[in-house]
Amino acid sequence: MTPSVPAVLAELANVAMRYADPAAPPAERASNLMLTAALLNLAAEVFDGAAARLVDENRSLRQLLGVEGADYDLRVSALKSANHVLRAQLIEAHAAAEAADDQARQDAIWAELKASTERRKLSVSLV
Repeated sequence: MTPSVPAVLAELANVAMRYADPAAPPAERASNLMLTAALLNLAAEVFDGAAARLVDENRSLRQLLGVEGADYDLRVSALKSANHVLRAQLIEAHAAAEAADDQARQDAIWAELKASTERRKLSVSLV
């Protein structure tokens, strides 16, 4: 499971408040504040690309599933909600393709899942 940006930001705020105290052990303070800074940079990267990634993914899933529609509400929460619905439909389509031994359909679904993984890569991704 990937934590949401708001959950990460809330935890980082708590860390920053804890280690703002000059009485905190210096090594622990430095380590935690450096980790906080790195995670804030990643949160900014995720936030900046979230809507574009979800719109692209939803469009690709709709095309693959043969579902009409578009994303008119560009709030990340609305885009994620549509994405969850489309991914549930993709699971059903994949199960049906396996049951029908439709290798071309399975290959198309796997290609989209791979593309979806690529869309989610961050600047610090190792692979």
